Amino acid sequence: MKTASLTLLIFLFNLSFLRAQQEPLTTYSITGKLVETNKQPVLFASVALYSSADSTLIGGATSDEKGNFVIGTDRGNYFLKVTYLTLDEKIVPDISIENQGVNLGVIVMKANAQELEEVLVKGEKSQMELQLDKRVFNVGKDLSNIGSNASDILNNMPSVTVDVDGNVALRGSQNVRILIDGKQSGMVGMSPADALKMIPGDLIESIEIITNPSSRYDAEGEVGILNIVMKKNIRYGLNGSFTGTAGYPSNFGGSFNINYRKKKVNLTANYGNIYRNGPGRGTSRQEYSSADTSFVYEQDNRRNRGGYSNSFSVGMDYFLNDQNTLTGTLSYRKSRNKNNTTLEYRDYDFNNTLTKTVIRTELEKEPRANFEAALNYNKTFERKGQSLALTAKYILSDETEASKYNESTLGEEYSIAQRSFNTEDEKNILFQLDYIHPFGKSGKFETGLKSSIRMLDNDFSVHQQNEEMNWIILPEFDNRLAYDEKIHAGYLMASNEFGKFFVQAGLRGEYSDILSELKKTNIVNHRRYFNLFPSLHLSYKLEDMQTLQLSYSYRLSRPSFRDLLPFSNFSDSRVFRAGNPLLNPEYTHSFEAGHLLNMEKGTLLSSVYYRHRLGVVERITSMDSTGFTRITPINLSTGDSYGFEFNLSYDPFAWWKWTANANVFRSINEGVYQDKILKSDTYSWTSRVSSKVTLFNNLDFQSAFNYRAPRKTTQGRDLAQYFIDLGLSRDVLKGRATVTASVRDLFNSRKQRRIIENAGYYSKSEFQWRARQFLVTFSYRLNSSKEKSGKMNDNNDDDES
Repeated sequence: MKTASLTLLIFLFNLSFLRAQQEPLTTYSITGKLVETNKQPVLFASVALYSSADSTLIGGATSDEKGNFVIGTDRGNYFLKVTYLTLDEKIVPDISIENQGVNLGVIVMKANAQELEEVLVKGEKSQMELQLDKRVFNVGKDLSNIGSNASDILNNMPSVTVDVDGNVALRGSQNVRILIDGKQSGMVGMSPADALKMIPGDLIESIEIITNPSSRYDAEGEVGILNIVMKKNIRYGLNGSFTGTAGYPSNFGGSFNINYRKKKVNLTANYGNIYRNGPGRGTSRQEYSSADTSFVYEQDNRRNRGGYSNSFSVGMDYFLNDQNTLTGTLSYRKSRNKNNTTLEYRDYDFNNTLTKTVIRTELEKEPRANFEAALNYNKTFERKGQSLALTAKYILSDETEASKYNESTLGEEYSIAQRSFNTEDEKNILFQLDYIHPFGKSGKFETGLKSSIRMLDNDFSVHQQNEEMNWIILPEFDNRLAYDEKIHAGYLMASNEFGKFFVQAGLRGEYSDILSELKKTNIVNHRRYFNLFPSLHLSYKLEDMQTLQLSYSYRLSRPSFRDLLPFSNFSDSRVFRAGNPLLNPEYTHSFEAGHLLNMEKGTLLSSVYYRHRLGVVERITSMDSTGFTRITPINLSTGDSYGFEFNLSYDPFAWWKWTANANVFRSINEGVYQDKILKSDTYSWTSRVSSKVTLFNNLDFQSAFNYRAPRKTTQGRDLAQYFIDLGLSRDVLKGRATVTASVRDLFNSRKQRRIIENAGYYSKSEFQWRARQFLVTFSYRLNSSKEKSGKMNDNNDDDES
């Protein structure tokens, strides 16, 4: 089967390539010279050639250092569009090519800064765009996103929360799938929480929130998909942007994103560098009592996490002809973090008298590297909407966490020296095929195949120095996990319009073959299972300004390899977070109804949803009589979630823009652990309100307020959290550049506060991952305007299958 599939892919590719080679070469040229009103040549302007019949883009060029340009084409009737940042757009109509080329002579372009500003405002992208199965958020519209990283940007998205450990949740659930450009990526593979902090926000174009994915997407992700769309430009000529950031506490970075397109070749490159060094702190109090013992201890946690990250990507699009495109990309990311932590434990007796103070320090070094290579072939056909896409991807990642610990008791000479090593090596191979076949006026069939292979090796050990100064391995913290995952999938989907009614239905089948083996304890867990995942999307246009949407999907969440590890880290000698090699997948039925109201000055999207979950994974906290706390995930319960969500964008005036979103939900979970019923029934909500004011045509001021209400859990409750962000932005250098100043968490209030209550056990904690941030960012645009999309075509298709 694999051999046959590979043979088919090679045959289709060679057939398209041979057809491309047989097409006649271009023999006619359109030439001209671009000048300003002062007779100075216009350098590096974009010159695009379109067909007069249907406005199809035929080709293009960039003017040289003398303002000259040459475009090759066949016989036909065309028009020319010339664009440059600070000059009026120029249209040259009625260009006819018969038996010879055409010289258009001198083309004069006028400068008009006032008209430019008007064009920028009218052509501005909406911050939110609604499509059938997703919401698209253009991150550059939010000033608090400028100079940030992917984790910060996700935290500003509606219904998305990021906790102090960097874990991402959508509508209150952390079982969310994170993709890069519609596909799985090693950039967020092994440790998404840490990896997202290493992706510069300046390289991100938009975030897509897909709460009820269609069968086109992987079934993975109980609550949906977050797709991070990276910037990619295929405008003719040389285009790009450059960004530099400086902030306090230490936050420095720089990035660029450029492309050069000429005739059949488009070259792209981007680079991002981040250096961060941020303090964090927290406190907790643990109380334990039983029939024969009781004790209390408090903990102060002070940490400093920092390091650098470099991300580099190059790519080439080769347009074989109008219907066949071959794209290759190479990406490499390397980072090295250095983290320092100091824990202070204070032990008290039952009379609340201090009996002992223990200091534990950690010095961690954390180097990581990720390499990705991808090859894509896209073919369109003469029939509009018919397409074929083939993808092959190879990902190689490695990560090492090496820590040194020292623990001592005040007033005692003896101290404990320990060290731990955690190495993770990962390899991914992915093959994917997607085909779309239109029928009738607006219908289409979609089908696809996907195979992914993931091989991961994780070696973890903790060593302790004995009295003879020799390092001895602690056997209870020593093992090696081999994790092999093979997932093969196929899907069928059909959609059509019937007047004001639109329907899309699909079915996806996935075969999972997952082997996890703990080498040193000889624990093997081999699971094979096949599932069918249906999806249904309905849309009805009530009237010109309103649309109603209904959707259903069936999904699963497989345990990540970290959730299967019986060990995690050894930073806190009294609190141990471990995995569970016996975890099963979660399954979810998801229903959603949405209503879109388009108003003259804004839009309102309202949604109600319901999710029924089976085998819900909960992290159980338990403490023994020695004061050792263990946190372990188990398939504890069934769960039901009901929610209402709205997204509002409203512009009361041309210079004032409002956005607001809220997610109000009820979550019920119930299960049994150690013969005890654990249940939670909570009402909670999250919200964000943002106001952006434009002053003097080029000065923007934005304020944003974020709030997360308290929430009950099966073992306690999470307390409320709020924070405020401010931003100020001004265009400079005649609109070619922008300077932005911002502050995140103005009142230093973004803290996670949690209470856990069990029989004989009480815990209260507060932690702040990162203190208030001040940032200044400078962005410069090369031959591209601030608000234009920067694209004549967009190849970032969400084609995960």
